[in-house]
Amino acid sequence: MHLHTPSPDEDAPAEPATPSAVPDSPTTASQPAPASATPRRPATSTAHRRIALLSLALGGFGIGMTEFVTMGILPQLAQGLLPDLAATDPEAANAQAGHLISAYAAGVVVGAPLVTAFTARWAKRRLLLTVLVWLAVANLGVALAPVFGGVMMMRFLAGLPHGVYFGVASIVAARLIGVGAQSRGGAFVLGGLTVANVIGVPFGTWIGQLTSWRSAYLVVAAIFALTLVAVALFVPGEAGDPDASIATEFRAFRRPQVWLTIAMGAIGFGGWFAFYSYISPIATDVVGAPEALVPLVLVVTGIGMTIGNALGGRFGDRSLFGTILASFALMLVLMIIGPLVLGVRWAGATVMLFAFVLLMGVGSSMLGPAAQARLMQVAPGSETIAAASHHAAFNLANSLGAFLGGLVVASGAGYLATLHLGVWLTLAGMAIMAVSFGLDLRPRRMPLPR
Repeated sequence: MHLHTPSPDEDAPAEPATPSAVPDSPTTASQPAPASATPRRPATSTAHRRIALLSLALGGFGIGMTEFVTMGILPQLAQGLLPDLAATDPEAANAQAGHLISAYAAGVVVGAPLVTAFTARWAKRRLLLTVLVWLAVANLGVALAPVFGGVMMMRFLAGLPHGVYFGVASIVAARLIGVGAQSRGGAFVLGGLTVANVIGVPFGTWIGQLTSWRSAYLVVAAIFALTLVAVALFVPGEAGDPDASIATEFRAFRRPQVWLTIAMGAIGFGGWFAFYSYISPIATDVVGAPEALVPLVLVVTGIGMTIGNALGGRFGDRSLFGTILASFALMLVLMIIGPLVLGVRWAGATVMLFAFVLLMGVGSSMLGPAAQARLMQVAPGSETIAAASHHAAFNLANSLGAFLGGLVVASGAGYLATLHLGVWLTLAGMAIMAVSFGLDLRPRRMPLPR
């Protein structure tokens, strides 16, 4: 059977929307979901839909690899781009190389709302294809930039379309899955990112250690080129929204709940990134594991993230509050006990490290699908920019965690002090979560009878 897939400029008209209730949404329960937010299945076969979903997840895989492989090859980046500093003060060189993580995150923070707003009327597949070209070219630029400043600039540019891709791809995936799949749609695309931590990041780390750190980003550019072809062939097209505009998209930011949810992710998730940004030197310099085991540490972390993402997608559609609370609570407990179990070298220290990163991966990734669904819940009518802003929030956490973690490490407090920092950031995120969900419980004023 031949399946006709429209070209980027030949988008099929969208089907009429049907109302769908969002779980845990006291503010929108009585309102029909807008057309842009209603998941629905296009008229394609089940096999075609599955391939389309896998194509979208492949893009998530590439983004996960480019975002997190930097953590795995941080010492190689420091040695290759800052050789003089690395020879005299390796900790300071690693801390400065950590700014490459912050540069990417800053690109996500800037690009997620701005690019999404300026492309609000675009057909979603056309936008996905444009973003994938951008990602391929920018990561090629990272691999070829000759000096530290050039690599940092290209990392910033590579981060700009990150949130846009995940925001749009999550909505497209939710429509492919069906009604009521906000968390599952986001989880499917984020699943590519978490699988990248099982396969792509360890492979990139291994190839970076074996040859050059530049090889890792060349692989990433090739993955985005492959995703471009897959999305063009298999993801169905649909018409853009002629009524969308910068003003309608940015209307979401008038709502205090949107800012509270962004702050919850940006601050509360920062503790994870403060730790994960320095996972390579923690494994080798603190625990005493050989450098050859670092890719395996990343594999185990990725397995934990994959499990956590699946749990977040499954339970997020049932209870956003319970899922987010469980994620924060698990990370908090681990960050409190982490310095105690990792700070002493003993025969089982490496095994303990594997168990620790596995559970940290579960806790951190449970938050992703639920927090994205929460943002879409509190921004009815602006779901695309809300979904993209979720990734801006998490990359604010990435930038904040890597930056503050770098300050802590550079101060001489040691790599495990990043976990002490993480405790306070996680507690702050939990406090913001309590305020946000507490506002949902306020009784709404009823109009007085005339």
